[in-house]
Amino acid sequence: MSQLALSGAVLDRLSGISRARGAPSLGERLASLERWVRDDLAGFEAELAAIPRGARVVHAAAHHLLELGGKHLRPLCVALASRFGDGFTPRARSLAVAVELVHSATLLHDDVVDLATQRRGAPAACVVYGNAASIFAGDWLLVTALRRIGAAGVDGLLDRMLAVIEEMIVAESVQLERRGKLAGARDDYFAIVEGKTAALFRWAMIAGARAAGLSAAAEGALERYGLHLGVAFQAIDDELDYADTTGKDPLADLREGKVTYPLVVALEREPALRADLERLLADEDVRPAEDAEDALAAIAARIRATGALAATRALAEDHVRRALGVLEELPAGPARDALTTVALASLERTS
Repeated sequence: MSQLALSGAVLDRLSGISRARGAPSLGERLASLERWVRDDLAGFEAELAAIPRGARVVHAAAHHLLELGGKHLRPLCVALASRFGDGFTPRARSLAVAVELVHSATLLHDDVVDLATQRRGAPAACVVYGNAASIFAGDWLLVTALRRIGAAGVDGLLDRMLAVIEEMIVAESVQLERRGKLAGARDDYFAIVEGKTAALFRWAMIAGARAAGLSAAAEGALERYGLHLGVAFQAIDDELDYADTTGKDPLADLREGKVTYPLVVALEREPALRADLERLLADEDVRPAEDAEDALAAIAARIRATGALAATRALAEDHVRRALGVLEELPAGPARDALTTVALASLERTS
């Protein structure tokens, strides 16, 4: 599939999923959204595809990930926020590319840290090109993104992105420190989610707003929308760790002892899980691989039995409701309708 068709194809697929799940009105909204932003997405995809390739292994590793595509939800947020004002101008489009490059950089780094073997249903860049090349590729994408933001010349956006990157680093550090340490998990969960995931959604909304010349009040509302969308997005991601149809390793987060919302809820509802999971994580290196996977599957079944996945879905739905409430502060029209559709569609993700 060509890069130009990718984001539209993602919206089309989500539209089909919504209809199959008995939500035809959402499917129709997504189809309408795809038609409305088709030209914006095509321009974004063309500019993303034009990122210099170079002859070095870091360029190959970076493009390996970029060419696998993705949902491109953060760039879509830039485009839709900009539609409340001057529209998806070349400057806004460049900022949309920048936020996708930052997101891609974090994925390249994450796959090394997490010892991941797959990304988007294909071998991860660290598997194909090695860990060092994947890390340096992520660094290269970050520099490329920051240069692009600086060149856009939108007041305050570069400083805001630097602050967001710092938030993401701190959140990743907290997550690293908490791996396998399951006591008091709720205390850190939202700090991790808001820093690691929601911060970049917030920046995308701010970037679209500032590029389009919106008021401070409108920008603030869009930023809060981005926060709630990001938390909902991560909650669904946590739920999907227990599925085996996502293109990622199932139970990867659980295997690594990451603090996810299903785990937070399950530990609160069945405290005995804590000792059993800590023992499993501590013994993982000495167990035969098959025994370790069986033990992990048994823990996952106990987590499901607590109703933790339903609680995680409820968390996502609550933040979608909050996002929709924030939109009421913005002018009615196609842009607000589109952001409503994006928030509702985040609950229908399968990957």
